[in-house]
Amino acid sequence: MSFRLAAYAVCVEGGRVLLVRHVSPEGDTNWTLPGGRVEHAEDPFDTVAREFGEETGCAATVERLLGVDSRVIPAAERTVPGGSDHQNVGIFYQVRVADGRLRPEPDGRTVDPTWTPLHNTSSLPRSSLVDIGLALFRTRPATGHVAPVPVTGSVRH
Repeated sequence: MSFRLAAYAVCVEGGRVLLVRHVSPEGDTNWTLPGGRVEHAEDPFDTVAREFGEETGCAATVERLLGVDSRVIPAAERTVPGGSDHQNVGIFYQVRVADGRLRPEPDGRTVDPTWTPLHNTSSLPRSSLVDIGLALFRTRPATGHVAPVPVTGSVRH
């Protein structure tokens, strides 16, 4: 089983959430939250600010920890042919834009940082990370844990 520890930014302002469009090597796209893998010896708090800057062009101020999500993605549901089951542990932070202008990530893996009305997110082809992050933002559970998000329809791993 493969494993990934990542930190994600939930940036909500004026009834909108800041999303980025991820482009796979095959050219498939889906909307997701800014964020990514925690580097060796890196604090996830620092990861979320770094990834937010890389993917949006803006500096982030981390306001609070929203929660942690851990899920196993069965091999059959992964986009990697012949891959094994995969566990993703995501740490979700509420952030706000501190400075900068929106722009795509320089290497082109995430593009179109876009302020999206919250009520429009459910109609987008999106990563389950969007639903998890917004559920944590809306409910702010004392335990920092939300129920599993169903991966059906427009929602993908």
